[in-house]
Amino acid sequence: MTASLNSNVKVKKGAESVNQNRVRNSAQGSVRTNAKNTSLRGHTDENHILNLPLQDTHVDRAPHTYERWLVAKLMRMAGSPPLRFRLWNGDVIEPGEESAQFTLQLADPKALYSLVTNPNLAFGDLYSAGRLEIEGDLPDLMETLYRAIHQAREKWPRWLEALWRNHPPRSTGMPEARENIHHHYDLGNDFYRLWLDQSEMQYTCAYYERPELSLEQAQLAKLEHICRKLRLKPGMTVVEAGCGWGGLARYMARNYGVHVHAYNISREQILYAREQAREQGLDTLIDYVEDDYRNIRGQYDAFVSVGMLEHVGKENYPALSELIKRTLKPEGMALIHSIGRNRPMLMNSWIEKRIFPGAYPPSIGEFMSLCEHGNFSVLDVENLRLHYARTLDDWLTRFNSVEAAVSEMYDEHFTRAWRMYLAGSIAAFRAGSLQLYQVLFTHGDNNELPATRQDIYSSPAASENT
Repeated sequence: MTASLNSNVKVKKGAESVNQNRVRNSAQGSVRTNAKNTSLRGHTDENHILNLPLQDTHVDRAPHTYERWLVAKLMRMAGSPPLRFRLWNGDVIEPGEESAQFTLQLADPKALYSLVTNPNLAFGDLYSAGRLEIEGDLPDLMETLYRAIHQAREKWPRWLEALWRNHPPRSTGMPEARENIHHHYDLGNDFYRLWLDQSEMQYTCAYYERPELSLEQAQLAKLEHICRKLRLKPGMTVVEAGCGWGGLARYMARNYGVHVHAYNISREQILYAREQAREQGLDTLIDYVEDDYRNIRGQYDAFVSVGMLEHVGKENYPALSELIKRTLKPEGMALIHSIGRNRPMLMNSWIEKRIFPGAYPPSIGEFMSLCEHGNFSVLDVENLRLHYARTLDDWLTRFNSVEAAVSEMYDEHFTRAWRMYLAGSIAAFRAGSLQLYQVLFTHGDNNELPATRQDIYSSPAASENT
């Protein structure tokens, strides 16, 4: 790197000490340094956030001239966002001409070097470990960064693209898929119950067809919206690939009288789903199967998958397409609901390594390749991007309200990591980095179809549940 220190970047020395400035986002609370040994929950992967400690690495030495230069260079490469840096000794580096809206505080020089060399992984790791603090609203900061970087990367040199690249996802073969799901979904039902909706524990995008809907109402509206698209009728058979805690299967059985085979490889989720079905008297209509979706057998009137395609891996799309083709009856309907992207792109390295191993959100073109492979007729494509931003915002609000309980259940490192994950996801959907696709399709030669989509929207989906 040969560029000189930007003359517009303002440096303030002698600022108040870092120990007096460890300011957190308003809902964060204080850092706990006595992290629990939560690896006893069965998460032995050294990359799992449950096995990473908080770190107190604060130093007081004055930053070197080249370290100030690195901050200036980092800010320019990131698109010069309205962001100030407070260094480990209290010195403040202001943005160039624009007033700062946010402050990033670094606890030590190594944190700066990590940000410069591998920001996609380091930003989340440093925040989780307490070595990077934020002043300002965390989702707003992340959205500002995403937008600035999106504009700036068009001018990045190749060496910077290579340095700041994300890494390919882990394998999604059968053995690896089970471990990937265990990594994220088997954190404990009690954890998710703290902040998901109280109706069906839906961990996917809700449907806010009216702005005043609560999270519970919007999640039920999502389930109704899916059922209408599938044109379910009493007595039909449905297979669900990746059923989570089983809420969609219960909704379909309870409200439409269909028989559901719901597959999932998460032991904790399956046990919860079976218990709920028994308590609600739906166990004669639903069979929750603890098995990989690749082992689905038989034929059904409808195939549905909500929030699973992200974990399938694009190399497995042809096999999934063949599975749906043989599973779906001649007049059957299929719906896949998945996070996606505007163009093919790898998942953020921190999300892939710490939160969602093996995840790959497809572009709409990659999504359509699945349909093309099976010679399917695509009937409807809906993008619920802003609905997911709203869903995540509701989740983060609830998460922040119970963070003391989360820290007691796990530790502060875990709490900070999940706060970053939720906030960053809000920002990604707001900024358009992520999309949410619902794709409805059927066999290419199926002519038993409604003439329009009017029946889907004939009445508000939420009216069935409010």
